[in-house]
Amino acid sequence: MGTGEIIMYLEKISTPADVKKLDTEQLVILAEEMRAALIQKLSKHGGHFGPNLGMVEATIALHYVFDSPKDKIVFDVSHQSYCHKMLTGRKDAFLHEEQYDDVSGYTNPAESKHDFFNVGHTSTSVSLASGLAKARDLSGESGNVIAVIGDGSLSGGEALEGLDFASELKSNFIIIVNDNNMSIAENHGGLYQNLKELRETNGTSPCNLFRAFGLDYRFVPDGNDISAMIAALQEVKDIDHPVVVHMVTQKGKGYALAEQYKENWHWCMPFDVETGKPTVSFEGEDYGTLTADFLLEKMKHDPKVVAVTAAVPTVMGFTEEKRKAAGKQFVDVGIAEEHAVAFSSGIAAAGSKPVFATYSSFIQRTFDQLSQDLCINKSPATVLIYTASVFGMSDITHLGIYDIPLISNIPDMVYLAPTCKEEYFAMLNWSIEQNQYPVAVRVPCNGVISDGEQAETDYSNLNKYQVKQQGSKTAILALGDFYQLGEETAKSIAEKTGIAPTLVNPRYITGLDEKLLTKLKENHSIVITLEDGILDGGFGEKIARFYGTSDVKVLNYGLKKEFLDRYNVEEVMYQNRLTPEQIADDVLQLSE
Repeated sequence: MGTGEIIMYLEKISTPADVKKLDTEQLVILAEEMRAALIQKLSKHGGHFGPNLGMVEATIALHYVFDSPKDKIVFDVSHQSYCHKMLTGRKDAFLHEEQYDDVSGYTNPAESKHDFFNVGHTSTSVSLASGLAKARDLSGESGNVIAVIGDGSLSGGEALEGLDFASELKSNFIIIVNDNNMSIAENHGGLYQNLKELRETNGTSPCNLFRAFGLDYRFVPDGNDISAMIAALQEVKDIDHPVVVHMVTQKGKGYALAEQYKENWHWCMPFDVETGKPTVSFEGEDYGTLTADFLLEKMKHDPKVVAVTAAVPTVMGFTEEKRKAAGKQFVDVGIAEEHAVAFSSGIAAAGSKPVFATYSSFIQRTFDQLSQDLCINKSPATVLIYTASVFGMSDITHLGIYDIPLISNIPDMVYLAPTCKEEYFAMLNWSIEQNQYPVAVRVPCNGVISDGEQAETDYSNLNKYQVKQQGSKTAILALGDFYQLGEETAKSIAEKTGIAPTLVNPRYITGLDEKLLTKLKENHSIVITLEDGILDGGFGEKIARFYGTSDVKVLNYGLKKEFLDRYNVEEVMYQNRLTPEQIADDVLQLSE
């Protein structure tokens, strides 16, 4: 909180039981204090801004009415769980700057008995909570089970599957739908027309998505009214069948800029509270903006080019202004990555040129579609994989280091790993214009690096590696954005051994250049592989397998298979012996 501000209630909340001691007037003051604490912390620390500001009153009501943790509350995505953390013994992480990092941005059972799952991906709460409800029923226990889900998350396939199943429970199960008429950006999909109709009819429209799933239904027109929320939740507490409580809230409530510019304030970097301007800036180019500009230029000359995203349009640089410029050549399918891949396959099969972009951790949801809908049908769609790197997002639920084993082992997929800006756009352009292969491109994540060289324009001669420096004794195969690490490693090896190694840019993650690898046997005894992802099932293991019956020793460098959380990149690199000095020392020791 700001200097000199008096906190009357929040600092006294240690458990949800403390919330129940307050009267309505005091709860309203508590909401004001929580909102002020959120704005203060996020202005200095960054995080999910708009979703949490909109959930203050509803969260207070949840803990006022229900008895957590006996009554189990499961938050979808966790974008709206900060308020829940404040009321469950973790308020100090929002009140005191030195404790800001004591909690994660997502629900976390390691932090509190009031959290039941580590959740950072969307559309999961109804399914997870329904499992808790079933286990309760099997064991003959009592208690309420509550799933909290935002309207944007409803378009995800798992959410719809969960809603479809929920009525089968025939026992206590409460689904809180937080409807703020927004996903990260605007909502997309037909079900949002029904949510709009329900809002406009005060929940009385005969056309009701939730009733169609066989669920009971309650409507709360103002989910930011504590008294109304308490009344609605008291009505459904201990109910003996599944029910949806559909509440309407204001995303970003309490901060004018967030109320007005909801998309921009879904998540924020540190900012000045008075002006809303970021206090942390990143200078230089970024691949999102560059990609949007590149695609917009292609769209001007080719009406068949279409950019596709699944609720994260700015991952590929498509701000609201650029989406308008693209018109019908930009499609946001909402939170529906599986549909996006199959949709793109259909576009490509019909002769158009789709480019689907998403984060590495989100592409994990689409393995079946990548395999069945895309690659089996050999549809020449382009898939851009962002933040696929140790340099990407570091939260345990958003790690981008598992994509190489996942994508590169699907038959007929061509997975490319550019090393620089020039190579990235050459590969992207080739992929869009070719009509033979499904292609994924691993967008560099170590900054926009330009090598100033003219990149090759044709990648149809598959699995042809590029020798960048000819040497002997040791060969370094440095994949994608670990190529620069390969350059530094080559220098270190030359300094320590007196012999310059060969440096290779593999470019293709999905296949082996057997001709080059065979030739390396002639004057190389050590081959090093560098990959920015987990080693198990990855690129390096394919190289090691190739040399298995030879005298060539293969050293694979990458990341250990594990779940990391909020890690320090330098520490992880060191722990995995991913520094030029460590690798050179390994070579020196092996050469002795």
